[in-house]
Amino acid sequence: MADTTHGALAPTYHPLPIMIARAHGTHVWDTDGNEFLDFLSGYSALNFGHLHQGLVAAAMTQLRQVTLTSRAFDHDRLEEFAQRLVEVVGPLTTGGEDSVVVPMNTGAEAVETAIKAVRKWGYDVRGVPEDEATVIVADGNFHGRTTTLVGLSDNPTTRDGFGPFAPGFRRVPFGDLDAVAEAVDDTTVAVLMEPVQGEAGVLVPPDEFWPGLRELTTTQDIALVADEIQSGLGRTGTTLACELWDVRPDLACLGKALGGGIVPVSAVVGKPEILGVLTPGTHGSTFGGNPLACAVGIAALDLLSTGQYQARAAESGKVLRERLDALVGRELLTEARTVGLWAGIDLAPELGTGRELCEALLERGVLAKDTRTGAVRLSPPLSIVQPELEMALDILEESLVALRDADPGETGETADTGETADTAGTGKIADRTTAGDQDERSELSPSAG
Repeated sequence: MADTTHGALAPTYHPLPIMIARAHGTHVWDTDGNEFLDFLSGYSALNFGHLHQGLVAAAMTQLRQVTLTSRAFDHDRLEEFAQRLVEVVGPLTTGGEDSVVVPMNTGAEAVETAIKAVRKWGYDVRGVPEDEATVIVADGNFHGRTTTLVGLSDNPTTRDGFGPFAPGFRRVPFGDLDAVAEAVDDTTVAVLMEPVQGEAGVLVPPDEFWPGLRELTTTQDIALVADEIQSGLGRTGTTLACELWDVRPDLACLGKALGGGIVPVSAVVGKPEILGVLTPGTHGSTFGGNPLACAVGIAALDLLSTGQYQARAAESGKVLRERLDALVGRELLTEARTVGLWAGIDLAPELGTGRELCEALLERGVLAKDTRTGAVRLSPPLSIVQPELEMALDILEESLVALRDADPGETGETADTGETADTAGTGKIADRTTAGDQDERSELSPSAG
């Protein structure tokens, strides 16, 4: 495996031992030419796959025109991007067709923007005393890595050593509507939560939770903010995950897939009564809404506007759920949580850790990553075709069997096949590919314009 130790880089990551050199669609290749299926998709930043040609073309065209003006000046793609975002996402928020947009760069910036907006709305509109506004968040959250946002976390690795943290946040158990209600008082301006918690292991709340949040926040005149940075833009089989419960948040924070895996693009979309409190000078970004980001964002929204990616995620998700449930039935997994084309899987401690499973998958040509809870998150590009999905799930099964049957510290034999656990071998995905794979590809292929 590749040596991923870098002397000049601060040790902020512990990557799997692979050095990626090129990518296309659902596949990547390392510096030795070995081929892998990408089952992480850049934490859902690559929902459309690597180098989707429609997105690349949009970026290349814009690169030849203008890439940055700063918001000191308008440019010809900015309002087009905002309008397109309102058309696709606005009706899914309480802002509806009158929604407005604040463009930013990273997901963390989008969440920070939403927090600033709901606080100022609380002071200017709700009459909350200055500097007393509170926001309710959930245990297990992951909203970003700024000093404010890590202060919301209950993860010691993320949080410890970075205080003091910003006041004004109350954390309650995720999915516990009664706890949210108990945390509300006259200073509460918003509830900020992920519809599905990705970094916590793809945790899906009870069905009554988000409808209950919507009713509670509406009754109490509190803003409901959905962090859809990982869950949004097709991953759950819907444009926003909140649609799964027929809920419209007041604000939706978007990122990751909005930039198509090409450039960082994020935004907050929703109710003009809230975002309208951000007047000139109160908020901004040098790169937010730059022409290149807008061009790619428009192209990404065009892909979503047909509903084909969402439908593909929902359909492929049925296969994913069925196969993972079968592995739970065989006691190779203790739990599998699926929503759309997104899953969090837990393996029994005696089989190994999430990291060890990811290493076993890597040896057989599939890339995945464990979460902070030890679960392994599976999130392939939404363009994946069924033979690729089935092949990756076959490899998952092989990897779990190999971990189960391995002698401590050794690779071992697989009980089901009699083959050694590294039968597939690093980068042998190409050897497994069936002749029908290419025939399965549709207009969702990254080669499509």
